[in-house]
Amino acid sequence: MADMLLSTGVHDTIPSNYVRPENERPHLDHVIADANIPVVDFGASDKSQIISQIEKACRLYGFFQVVNHGIDAQLIKKVLAITLEFFRLPPEEKAKLYSDDPAKKIRLSTSFNVRKETVHNWRDYLRLHCYPLEEFVPDWPSNPSSFKDVFGSYCKQVRQLGLRILGIISLSLGLEEEYLVRVLGEQEQHMAMNYYPKCPEPELTYGLPAHTDPNALTILLQDPHVSGLQVHKDGKWIAVDPKPNAFVINIGDQLQALSNGRYKSVWHRAVVNSNKERMSVASFLCPCNSVLISPPEKLIADGSPAVYRSYTYDEYYKKFWSRNLDQEHCLELFKRDRETCPDAPTFPCPDTPA
Repeated sequence: MADMLLSTGVHDTIPSNYVRPENERPHLDHVIADANIPVVDFGASDKSQIISQIEKACRLYGFFQVVNHGIDAQLIKKVLAITLEFFRLPPEEKAKLYSDDPAKKIRLSTSFNVRKETVHNWRDYLRLHCYPLEEFVPDWPSNPSSFKDVFGSYCKQVRQLGLRILGIISLSLGLEEEYLVRVLGEQEQHMAMNYYPKCPEPELTYGLPAHTDPNALTILLQDPHVSGLQVHKDGKWIAVDPKPNAFVINIGDQLQALSNGRYKSVWHRAVVNSNKERMSVASFLCPCNSVLISPPEKLIADGSPAVYRSYTYDEYYKKFWSRNLDQEHCLELFKRDRETCPDAPTFPCPDTPA
């Protein structure tokens, strides 16, 4: 199965099982250039301003970028360099890590869920569990030789940044700063190192189609030289061009549920490029599996009913991975109106006609 990896060779044509139907293609000429993307300066001295900016970004966009976040620029460069070096390893070296089993905690794979898909995505990825580090690092790749040291340091710093952001999001909802960190439990941390090879026909496929993230918070490091991330807002796709040493922060499905729908888990996608390969490193903070996801009393005390039924993150995550990536928003399956009206209308992903 490891011969399925796109990173094992050069591609002059796109195989038919990567070609999307006409009505599901990215239509790249309709994408809006990077404009008015929220950027939050974490180095600002006025904390109330940071809280206000994040509240607006989470409510209106579901994503934002952070600068002056405290993660060393040289470490970021090393992370990107080692990511590229890993995907350029010989096929026989990468084959040692290949698996199409979504339950494996350390695996190299391709597309999204090759066991269930009918059309594949133009992506290879290495997925790692990162917390607690001492439990997982021994099984991480030893090639490149500095992989464990560099990514170990990176994971620690990203986790601290994520917990800091969750604290500010709590305050922006009018909750105590520790609320979200506390109710999410001993959060797991995952990482996906994504590699998108040059694609001969980028209009016909995706790196990843439109989806939302099932976790609480995503911290994305983009390739500084190649654009590919796009976010859906007001019926249009917006290109999120990389900014030097910035991270893109995505609100995940669990924060949408915990905020009772006030904050949005944004639809986003990755497109590919005919001239350049592209990388990204996504870090995910995930609730403890046994945690019950339910909005705080303060957010439903004003008479606003809970939008979603209570559920455990384990239940949600299993449902998410049992589907195709580009199906309806997984949170729709947990809406309260589904309990009383199972035929209630659903909301397909933006690339799928209603």
